[in-house]
Amino acid sequence: ASAIGYYGDVESDAVSETYRKGRGFLSDLCQVWERETQPVEKLGVRVVLLRTGIVLGKGGGALKKMLPPFQMFVGGHLGTGRQWFSWIHRDDVIGIILFALNNSNLKGPVNVTAPEPVTMRDFCKALGRALGKPSWAPVPAFILKLGLGEMSDMLLTGQKVIPESLRKAGYLFKFTQLDATLQNIFQKASVNG
Repeated sequence: ASAIGYYGDVESDAVSETYRKGRGFLSDLCQVWERETQPVEKLGVRVVLLRTGIVLGKGGGALKKMLPPFQMFVGGHLGTGRQWFSWIHRDDVIGIILFALNNSNLKGPVNVTAPEPVTMRDFCKALGRALGKPSWAPVPAFILKLGLGEMSDMLLTGQKVIPESLRKAGYLFKFTQLDATLQNIFQKASVNG
């Protein structure tokens, strides 16, 4: 498993698995990580490189860290809000892993993202709607840079990632629309505690 950080910061292009490697620490790390599969591949073993986007699910991950400002009525997008946010529901991540294990035609890089990426601004608006809270207080880039340094780049940049290999292989997503995905997550959270 790797990450969509492989592509680096891509402002406007749609990114499929054939897109070039980006620049920067995260991109370099993903490339090194993926390169470790080459000895196995040379032995004739089928290798699937799962490049995972931002996983949404109850009780953890990126979503858990984004909730507190919204719960305090000061939620909003990060930086300009124009950066792409390529997300995926945790149930689809599991479904894709099982699909990859059982589909011998699938190999090489596979983008593990929902087919409908959104901008950070649109994601935060949808998150506000799902929580019944406003999304009005953006966090300026300079504040993130002061607090997080270089790590802020992960929050202030993005890519519009398209899961082209999965589409061609016939994977059927359970969650394709962000609003329905967030409603599912928060309904499960309230029902299951």
